[in-house]
Amino acid sequence: MRKLPREFYDRQTITVARDLLGKLLVHASEGVERVGRIVETEAYLGPHDLAAHSARGLTPRTKVMFGPPGYAYVYFIYGMYFCMNVVTEREGHASAVLLRAVEPVKNVEGRSCGPGLLCRAMKIDKLLNGHDLLSDDFYIAAPTKEEIFTTVKSPRIGVDYAKHWAKRHLRFYIKGNAHVSRP
Repeated sequence: MRKLPREFYDRQTITVARDLLGKLLVHASEGVERVGRIVETEAYLGPHDLAAHSARGLTPRTKVMFGPPGYAYVYFIYGMYFCMNVVTEREGHASAVLLRAVEPVKNVEGRSCGPGLLCRAMKIDKLLNGHDLLSDDFYIAAPTKEEIFTTVKSPRIGVDYAKHWAKRHLRFYIKGNAHVSRP
């Protein structure tokens, strides 16, 4: 597998969100390599996007989002789930792509359709917040063979509080994939 280079993440967030579909999320821990094919993402476009965590400004929680592209932003929600984002665009822009679902490829146990379930199945937790996605133990790679698929775009899920931003079509998924959280 060929790791995605830093330049892949240093592009417009919507482009990265679409281009992450079909790529492989790899996490090696405790002697086990887990691999999941990314099948669903959501784009968060920076502090002006009312659904983005960065809309509240630079905080200890959002510091990673304001950093350079190609790092993992992992946070805890509802007192029970971790969620993983990929930081995109230039340092200081504070935009990211939420990984919403993966299709299990290798050593992924349990459901992986939904951001919290994805992290649980891939053993991703707060310790990976700020982790460089060009490392040897946690990264995103291009598959050895590119697959042709249809991409669907729709409004993001669970951001009704974000006013007009809730209706923007910033969620992307592979049409017909059984591991998408909501078709």
